[in-house]
Formats: sequence, C-alpha cells, structure tokens
Amino acid sequence: MANLIMFGILAVVIIGSALMCVMTTRIMRAATFMLFVLLGVAGLYFLLDYTFLGAAQVAVYAGGVTMIFVFAIQLVSKRSLQGTIERIKLSRVLWGGLLSVIGCAVVILVLLKNQFMYTAMAMPDEEVPMKKIGMALVGADKYQYILPFEFISLFLLACIIGGLVIARKEENK
Repeated sequence: MANLIMFGILAVVIIGSALMCVMTTRIMRAATFMLFVLLGVAGLYFLLDYTFLGAAQVAVYAGGVTMIFVFAIQLVSKRSLQGTIERIKLSRVLWGGLLSVIGCAVVILVLLKNQFMYTAMAMPDEEVPMKKIGMALVGADKYQYILPFEFISLFLLACIIGGLVIARKEENK
C-alpha cells in the first residue's frame, strides 16, 4: 500500500512538473521543472528497487543534462533572452491539442493491436536480475542499448559545440 501511495505522489510530481516545464515562460524555471521531472523518474526507479538505474538517472540526467542546459542558458547573453515571451495563439493550441489526441489514439491502437496491455498485466513468476538489465544497457547485440547511448552522447556533444558557437558569435558583434 505504501508503494502505491508513493507512486501516486511521484506521478503527481512528474506530471505537474512536466506541465509547468512546458507552460512557463521563463527558461530557468523550465530547467528547474525539468530537473524535478527527472528526479521523479529516478524516484520511480528507486521505488522499483532498481537502485543502479535510479542512481544513473540522478547522476547522468538530473545532474549532467540539467547542468548542460543551465550552462547553455547562461552562455546565451541576457540581451537575447529579454523580450522573448511568446504569445499563445488559439490556432497553435488547437493544432497542438489535435495532434496530441491523434498521437494518443495511435499509441492506444498500437498497444491494443499488439496485446501489450494483456502481457503487461500478467505478473511474471520471477524478477529480472540486475545483471541482465546491466548487460542489456551496455551490450551491442539485438535489443541492447549501447549504440543509442553513444548516439545520444554525440548529439549532446554537438549541442554543446553549437551552443558555444552561438555564444561566440554574440560576443564578436
């Protein structure tokens, strides 16, 4: 029962912070709310007793990625951030809502077609050992994740370099 209550609290924190992250007009507040989302996801990992994944979530995403965003925000001059409040247009809200409903419908149809919900509801007889999860994260075989991690690291490096180039162009003017 305590796990269910804790899951509810974490779910409310994650959903609320995610909504505030995309709805705020201040960029530093958005980065802060994103930090709370990532910490909430780490809390879910800890709740599932996946301490390695929870610690990796806190160290890599909540710590590393959020700091990259904060440093990128600080690299951009205050002049370029002033007056960047975007006005919300009704047409954009309607298009966003329509696309969200279409996306949700597609996800639900795929889940129902593949009978994912029925297999997910069936309780497994045994837990997945941590060694198997670790091998899936660092393996290069089919259904293993080392290549996506490498692509993400290259993408983050390109974002950092792009942020530095943009910041350097601002200083030369």
